[in-house]
Amino acid sequence: MNINITGKNMVVSNNVNDRVLKKVGKMERYLGANASLQVRLTKEKNNRRKCEITVPFEGVTLRAEASNDDNLYISIDQALAKLERQIHKHRTKLEKRLRTDAFSPKELEYDAEEAHAEAEEGRKVVRHKSFPVRPMSMEDAILQMELLGHDFFVFVNIETDRTNVLYLRKDGDLGLLEPEA
Repeated sequence: MNINITGKNMVVSNNVNDRVLKKVGKMERYLGANASLQVRLTKEKNNRRKCEITVPFEGVTLRAEASNDDNLYISIDQALAKLERQIHKHRTKLEKRLRTDAFSPKELEYDAEEAHAEAEEGRKVVRHKSFPVRPMSMEDAILQMELLGHDFFVFVNIETDRTNVLYLRKDGDLGLLEPEA
């Protein structure tokens, strides 16, 4: 597996690097030896530690992030647990892409508590991001949004050839925005 570890506002020590390589290496069980993982470790304000793991994998992108007040190791474990739960949750949709023996042991490899959501204070645009928009079906867009763990997803609807926004509603259902010209 190709594992890329980066640090933001911190230096990734050898101990942390070894721990990440050891823990993330177990993902080979699901993804295989040719998979590529990006692990981003961040030290935020008030000594909060965050771990983001992104896996571009055969047409889908798996993503998980977790943060903890003081312990980076807990953040790493929580992010890996989230990623593994995503893989198990979307098992039937991902099965043709994952290793054939990925689910032979039924128990989960990683065990960590659910990360807690933080309340937002004031809102302002703090980041601008551009990304390629791919044509895909509604089902693929729903799967991609859930795998990324986002509340919305922008895609080009393959049926209408128009840009759509899929979003998660407060009641748990999904909404679709179709702009009109």
